[in-house]
Amino acid sequence: MPKQRSVCVFCGSRDGVSPKYAKLAQSFGEEVAARKLRLVYGGGGIGLMGIAARAARQGKAEVLGIIPGFLSTDEVAFDDCTLEIVDTLHERKARMAVESAGFVVLPGGIGTMEEVVEVMSWANLGLFPMKTVFLDTNGYWDPFFALLDHSITEGFTSSDIRNLTFRATSPGQALDLIDL
Repeated sequence: MPKQRSVCVFCGSRDGVSPKYAKLAQSFGEEVAARKLRLVYGGGGIGLMGIAARAARQGKAEVLGIIPGFLSTDEVAFDDCTLEIVDTLHERKARMAVESAGFVVLPGGIGTMEEVVEVMSWANLGLFPMKTVFLDTNGYWDPFFALLDHSITEGFTSSDIRNLTFRATSPGQALDLIDL
């Protein structure tokens, strides 16, 4: 499938404390399938990652999971997708970028934040100048954007990053912002 019809999702390998996060991951996977897109993600079968991937597969979407070998047991690799085993987390993110037209970020923890900050840095440097859309639920990403704005205000980050970084409140809006 051509890169432009694929979207990468970064999200938690846990469910979070509120059922709203699982519902968001479910509806995101369903929207990917409804638009006949390919989902590229971290390959895990647990947490929001697993929920989004299962929802996309249930809707007959193609799903590409990219997972480092050392995480394939911890994150219980999802077996109902095309699974690519890589050596490192860095290689995982690079493969995701190559295989995707943009990134959608659902709630997640430090691993999700690490993934998205790295691809935002790549975009800022012009290496992978793709859009990143934070799919926000009840202000989950407000503190992140406050820090990003502070970094811009204090002169450590170019305001140009805002041309590639967006917020959405629904899966459809997130995919529209990436132009998928």
